[in-house]
Amino acid sequence: MEELEREKNLRFLKSLFKKFYERETPFEKISAIKYREFGFSTFETHMMIRHLSFENESNLIKLLSEKVPADCYRSTAYYLNPSAANMKEKGWLGADLVFDIDADHIQTSCKKRHDRWRCLNCGENGYGSAPENCPKCGSNKIDGKAWFCSECLEAAKIETIKLLEFLESDFGLTDQEIFIYFSGHRGYHVHVESEEFKVLDQDARREVVDYITGLGLDPSLHGLRDVSGEEDLTKILKFSAWAERLMKSGYDIILRYGLEDLLRFGIKDKAASSIIENRERIIDLWWRGKFNKIAGVDRKTWESIFLEAARRGGVLIDTVVTADIHRLIRLEGTLHSKTGFRKVRVLKALENFDPLKEAVVFKKGEVKVHVYESPEFRVEDSVFGPYIDVDVELPISAAVLLICKGLAYII
Repeated sequence: MEELEREKNLRFLKSLFKKFYERETPFEKISAIKYREFGFSTFETHMMIRHLSFENESNLIKLLSEKVPADCYRSTAYYLNPSAANMKEKGWLGADLVFDIDADHIQTSCKKRHDRWRCLNCGENGYGSAPENCPKCGSNKIDGKAWFCSECLEAAKIETIKLLEFLESDFGLTDQEIFIYFSGHRGYHVHVESEEFKVLDQDARREVVDYITGLGLDPSLHGLRDVSGEEDLTKILKFSAWAERLMKSGYDIILRYGLEDLLRFGIKDKAASSIIENRERIIDLWWRGKFNKIAGVDRKTWESIFLEAARRGGVLIDTVVTADIHRLIRLEGTLHSKTGFRKVRVLKALENFDPLKEAVVFKKGEVKVHVYESPEFRVEDSVFGPYIDVDVELPISAAVLLICKGLAYII
């Protein structure tokens, strides 16, 4: 993109963002605002300016409308002196427990259709997630272009629903303590504001992460002490919340996994073939607790299946975000510079929430742009593209998305 085109895009986006912040009160009341640290990045440099604090929401809104940041953040932590530049001087008082679920961390088949990569060394390119090294020349100088679609966002939603089950069923949190947001880009943020969790240090938060992701989970500690056929496994259903997850996830593995899937996570050829051959019988016996009496499927195989069940039953969260007690997270209600969408709170049933409708801010008017290349995409109820090197007039919401992604420029 030429410098002139980049400048036109910047002025266009900054004008839209400014109008939004001048006319909108983007967020609800921020809990304990004067104890929070704030930061923002600029359109010009995208460098982070942080260690800011505000006495009230009015002062924060004034800054947004005057400075017009590209992205806005606030601390999950509470500080005695949030504007202090040194972490020790800030005086940590506690932090909300926050989860980030991003479609970029979830393997979905759609990535092979809409993600692109190119080797900056030899020019080799392809579809799908960018490799660490170029398969042709071995260079690690890879330029990846990640997109997101309804399938990506649905995968992130499914993980978020799983997370909510953990928070409510396993940790006993209430609706009043859990705040769900679409991030404005590829996933969801879940904020937990609870006095019990507020005081947890990093080590304790890592334990929460391990529990929710299933990392290091030992099935034997959740009622599966013996999977050799000597124990009635129906008893484990009352053992723990994870025990029931293991049973449900294990059932799904038997029901859906093919031979290659079973081999992929370490099942031996003979045992995998026996599972496939006896699939209907295992399914029939599963909830009667007698599924493990199948010839050719030994105790070690069942242990491997339940370890895979633990992996599937866990939630794909960004583990670093949750464990970090000094984290800055995107400020609720503000705009995302990579999409032009808004970080918006989910107030209805998450299952019925459509981020490609609910997070759209710019709706009036059309804009003529030149599109370098983009996959097919949806905004609200309309589908656009795919486009390759074409001038096109688009609704402003679709044009803003392409411009924010660096795939188009204003004509």
